[in-house]
Amino acid sequence: MNRRQRACTLAAAALLWLVAPTASFAAEADYHHVHLTTSNATEAMRWYTRYLDCEPLTDRDDGVDCFGTEVVFESKATLGSSQRTGIDHISFSYSDLTAKMGELASVGVGGSGVRLQRFEDGSTLRDVPGLFKYGFIFDPWGTRIELVEDSDTLGFHHIHLSSTDPDTTLQWYQDRFGGEPASLRGQIDGLRMGDIWLLAMQHDGGVPAATAGRAIDHIAFAVANLDPVAGELERANVQFLEQPGVPEGARTSAKRAMVDGPDHVSLAVVEAGFAGVVSKMAEVTDITTERRDYTVPRTPWGTPDFQGVWTGDASHGIPLQRPDDVGDADVLTPEQAAARRERGTLGSIWGYEAEWRDTTLGYVKSAPSRQVAMIIDPPDGRIPPRTAEGERLRAEARAARQPLPEGPENLSSWVRCITRSLVQTPGVYNNGFQVMQGPNHVAMQVEMLHETRVIPTDDSPFVGSDIASWRGDARGHWDGDSLVVEIRNFNGKAPYQGSSDALTMTERYTRTGPDTLEYRFTIDDPKVFTRPWTGMFTYVRDESQYELVEYACHEGNYGMTNILSGSRSKEAEAGR
Repeated sequence: MNRRQRACTLAAAALLWLVAPTASFAAEADYHHVHLTTSNATEAMRWYTRYLDCEPLTDRDDGVDCFGTEVVFESKATLGSSQRTGIDHISFSYSDLTAKMGELASVGVGGSGVRLQRFEDGSTLRDVPGLFKYGFIFDPWGTRIELVEDSDTLGFHHIHLSSTDPDTTLQWYQDRFGGEPASLRGQIDGLRMGDIWLLAMQHDGGVPAATAGRAIDHIAFAVANLDPVAGELERANVQFLEQPGVPEGARTSAKRAMVDGPDHVSLAVVEAGFAGVVSKMAEVTDITTERRDYTVPRTPWGTPDFQGVWTGDASHGIPLQRPDDVGDADVLTPEQAAARRERGTLGSIWGYEAEWRDTTLGYVKSAPSRQVAMIIDPPDGRIPPRTAEGERLRAEARAARQPLPEGPENLSSWVRCITRSLVQTPGVYNNGFQVMQGPNHVAMQVEMLHETRVIPTDDSPFVGSDIASWRGDARGHWDGDSLVVEIRNFNGKAPYQGSSDALTMTERYTRTGPDTLEYRFTIDDPKVFTRPWTGMFTYVRDESQYELVEYACHEGNYGMTNILSGSRSKEAEAGR
């Protein structure tokens, strides 16, 4: 029977072999799982399946089988990386580590990619004579993972604890949970627990951080009958964090207890047959798609009052066009919306820590929007076909792209800190939007690239057609509870979806609830598109949590010099 078959017959794959100081205890124990905290379990399963060759569990939707070892994910906001906690990292072994690291390096950190940890000399691999090659990567949620080349133990390899006293820590695990003392390749002392190693390294600088709530939340052991085992642990002075019992939402009647290990390591002890807990999403209403009767407040001069700080965070992740894989759904399920949000967040600035991502699940108070796509007209949710002229302009634009920019004019308006886009679709951060009103004007400031537009709402005429600008000339008027803004006279240098200087853009702002502001934009460019089309998303107000911050735009301050000097260097190289 191989490792995978044995794990399945025991009802769950595992992490550590639990053996008690008595023979009766040892006879009924086996290993169970490692428990990771991620923003979204669905995307974590996708990541571990794709990059670490694990397989989705067949009987549940929150874990994977990694070569006979079960890795379970809990969807909630993490408190940080596993690094420098009581469980610093987990490890996988491959027969050709150079090839595996090369494969992961080619993926890159973009999207839900792979971040490789580099050593002091810039390398990603080290080869210890007599031991093996090794290197480190991180998953997108902060779990540190060591990859090794150990032909004796391929697949899930070891758990590496961080301890103030490694020898005492390993003895603690052996005295209470068993394991066979052994030396890994004669160089690293540890415990051999079934097919897996438990190792401990010296933690420098204080005490390791607690694992609870961090990327590696806890590790788990399985026993046939928890109650007598709990008694043995209690007599061994093990502190219980959760008393034995069937946890709320458990998939089976098997019991679980949580205990405290050395160096603030959380440990679970479960009965055989334990299949985890069904995690329920927080019941937060998606206020961007739920509609209700609402009386719009008025300013002292009688117009609808839109003033305040709004954010597009809740709408982050909504694709512009309707995806092919959603069928005829009017809205996504909450689970689908959360998974989509996670993909959007990871796909934006994955390399930053969670506190940089305003849209990280669990940090934003508003639930992810369940809106299927931004385009609401045409009804198919797709951009209309282009005209022959539109196709020609698009081909010209593609042909004009230069891999090596000659000057600033060859770079985007965003890099040049001029403007981000005609439509400020939500990104991973800086989605703030502030509205200020007067009797005859509305001022709108967007956080990304710090742009402010002052829009007349009286009968002021448009400027002459011979005066064009990056964001065009805007005039507004009130239509019932909505503000309608018409924009003309674009210079065409900041096109949206390939629009031209013939574009007329119409915006429509409508308060749909005390904390929601619906935004619609219509693109009417007869030179490029065969018909007008309209998109929509919703801003949410949360003045208790959100404020606009200064956008310094260092891409232009520093990046411009580096980009252009790099281009000149490559040109010089090519000329040699």
